[in-house]
Amino acid sequence: MGETYSTAIKKEKAVLVAASFSAADASRINEYLDELEFLAETLGVETEKRFTQKMEHPDRATYLGKGKVEEITEYVRSFQIDLVIFDDDLTPSQLRNLERAFECKIYDRSLLILDIFLKRAQTAQAKTQVELARYQYLMPRLTRMWTHLERQRGGTSTRGGAGEKEIETDKRNIRNQISILKGRLEKINKQSETQRKSRSKIVRVALVGYTNVGKSTLMTLLSKSEVYAEDKLFATVDATVRKVVINQIPFLLSDTVGFIRKLPHHLIESFKSTLDEVTESDILMHVVDVSHPLYHDQMDVVNQTLSELGAADKPQIVVYNKIDQVKPDPEDEFEGNAHDYITSGQMLLSREKDAVFISAKEKLNMDELKNLIYQKVKEQHLKIYPNYLEPEFLK
Repeated sequence: MGETYSTAIKKEKAVLVAASFSAADASRINEYLDELEFLAETLGVETEKRFTQKMEHPDRATYLGKGKVEEITEYVRSFQIDLVIFDDDLTPSQLRNLERAFECKIYDRSLLILDIFLKRAQTAQAKTQVELARYQYLMPRLTRMWTHLERQRGGTSTRGGAGEKEIETDKRNIRNQISILKGRLEKINKQSETQRKSRSKIVRVALVGYTNVGKSTLMTLLSKSEVYAEDKLFATVDATVRKVVINQIPFLLSDTVGFIRKLPHHLIESFKSTLDEVTESDILMHVVDVSHPLYHDQMDVVNQTLSELGAADKPQIVVYNKIDQVKPDPEDEFEGNAHDYITSGQMLLSREKDAVFISAKEKLNMDELKNLIYQKVKEQHLKIYPNYLEPEFLK
C-alpha cells in the first residue's frame, strides 16, 4: 500500500508577548492576552505560550528588557516557533532588533489586525482600504531578515530573507501600489457618496460596537435577511446596509466594522469612507456584549472611537446583548435568572435611558428592542416628514 499524505495546512505556531506599564494594565494583562490570542486564532495561528513583563516604560531598542528577550529567544529556538506576536506596536528599530534576536517573523498588534482585515475584506472598497493601510504601515518596517510581502509573493521562508537591494525594490513597489490604491479608492468613494446621497430621504441607523458583540446576528434578526456572522473577531469588515420596516416606518440599518482596543490609526484613516455609514447616520445602535468581563472598557473604546469620528453626540440606543451568557457574581448571592440579575442593578451601576437587554442568539426581549427602535426612528422620521400621521392602531 502507498503512503497516505495529509492535505491539511499546518498552522503556524506563535508566542504572545505583552508588557504592563501601570497597575491597571498589570491587573488586566490576562484579559488583554485572551483577546490577542483570539486575534491570532482568527488569522489561523496557534498560540503555544504567553510572555509578560512589568516595566516602567518600553525599552527603546527592544521594547522588552534584555533578560526577557533572551528568555523568549531560547523558547522560540527550542520549540521552532514561527511567529512572535506583540500586544503593542513596535517601532521600526525595535522590530529590526527583535527579528535579529528571535530569527523569526514578528507581528505587532497593528499588523496582526491589518492582516485579519485583509483576510476578511470582501468588497472592492474594503479590500482597497485595507491594502492601502497595510502598505502605509509596512513601508518603514521592511527588514533585511524577511518582509510581509512574502505572503503575497507566495513564499513561506522566514529565515535568511531579502537583501538590501530587494528591500529597496519592495519600497519602490510599495510607493507605486500606494499611489495606485489611492486613485482607485478615490473613484470608489465618489460612487459610495453618490449612493449615500440617494438615501437622504430615509432614516439611517448604524450598528456600532466592539468586535464580536453580536452586531451581525442582530442585523439578521431585524432585517430578516442573511448577514454573515461568525464567532470570530472582525467577522464583518464591509459595511452592510439593509432596509427594515417597523410599524410601517422604513429605515436603513447598516452593520459596520467592529471597533477594538488600539485600533490601528492607518486603518481608521483608510476606513473613513466605510465609517461614513456611522458619521452620516441619524441614530447609533451601540451593541454591547454584557457577558464579557471587560464590557465597560469595550464601551469606552467604542465611545472614544465615535468621538474621534465626530459621531459621539448622535442619538444612541444601547443594546446589552448576550444576556443568556451572563453568570451572576457568586459574591452577590443573587437568586434568579441572568436577565433579572442584570436589570436588578446589581450588575450595572447605572442604566441608560435608551437601553435594552437582549439575546440576539436566543431572540430574547426582541419586542422591547423593536419598540425602542421604533420610537427613536419615529422622532427622526418626523423631522424628514413633519406631516406624517402615525397609524391609529399604534396610538
